[in-house]
Amino acid sequence: MRIRSSTTLAMMCFLFTGRVIAAGSDTTLVVPGEEHLVNLRQLTFGGENAEAYFSFSESQLIYQATRDSFSCDQQFVLDLGSGASRLVSTGTGRTTCGYFLPDDRRGLFASTHASGPECPPLPDFSQGYVWAVYPEYDIYTVATDGSDLRMLTGSPGYDAEGTVSPQGDRIVFTSSRDGDLELYSMNIDGGDLRRLTYELGYDGGAFFSHDGSMIVYRAWHYADSSAAGDYLRLLSRNLVRPSRMEIFLMNADGSGKRQLTDNGAANFAPFFHPDNQRIIFVSNMADPGGRNFDLYIIRTDGTGLKRVTYYESFDGFPMFSQNGTRLLFASNRNGRERGETNIFIADWRE
Repeated sequence: MRIRSSTTLAMMCFLFTGRVIAAGSDTTLVVPGEEHLVNLRQLTFGGENAEAYFSFSESQLIYQATRDSFSCDQQFVLDLGSGASRLVSTGTGRTTCGYFLPDDRRGLFASTHASGPECPPLPDFSQGYVWAVYPEYDIYTVATDGSDLRMLTGSPGYDAEGTVSPQGDRIVFTSSRDGDLELYSMNIDGGDLRRLTYELGYDGGAFFSHDGSMIVYRAWHYADSSAAGDYLRLLSRNLVRPSRMEIFLMNADGSGKRQLTDNGAANFAPFFHPDNQRIIFVSNMADPGGRNFDLYIIRTDGTGLKRVTYYESFDGFPMFSQNGTRLLFASNRNGRERGETNIFIADWRE
């Protein structure tokens, strides 16, 4: 499960035509200061569309959206050539965190549908701003026509946030199977499970480097007994408080962990530039109120931090193309209604 906006997007519902409009670039979409973004194009129009990721061939995207008769997120595949979009999840329960497997004929996502067709309840906001980590989530793969659904995880607790190495041999994901939210990796068939993190706190939202040797992720760990107690109390209710998360790096086997950011903000959705020397990520570090999220890029040694987007609300979930010439991300920009989130693609200018 990944942040999508400073508002709770899951509370909204919208009608979507089922086809992505092929739009040309629009210079009005670029905000002053966004010098890295050229030929910015909007790929979806209306409602909640987020967490879009390229297929290995980069001819398709997998993304999550609430649309049509669905009252919470389902997974869709978009053909970038034709603009056609199709449902690939079951249409029941709630889904999150789609990704492609290496042959582009199968996708990966987490879903609650095995526990019932209804959307699981929204988190208890009487606890403040919290996320739900639904224990009903399990990870599945599916053919991109929506057939041949296969479960990869079946342990009690939350299993979600799966992404695939560029080599196509491993999946990294977050699980509560051992009583905390930790990172694990497994083969793409679900075998050879390995635990990667052990510190108390939320470790999640992980992505591999382009050579598969490193993993970047978001985390915050609790040494203070009071904060640790609050974290464990919420986790026992399947909730987490995401107000502070920093970006961390480690080797793909879990060794060599190191903290990359230390700004006290909510940092998430890190993704490697293809040079494996830089990481683009999302943060609200520039907004004292914590509501405005933008994209930033930083070197893997923690130097060279630079802001990439300047839109006044939400920009998030960035992904570079394999050659680094295109950037995919979600944004509230150009929305016709408050809280609307759409998918955008730009040429990347160094």
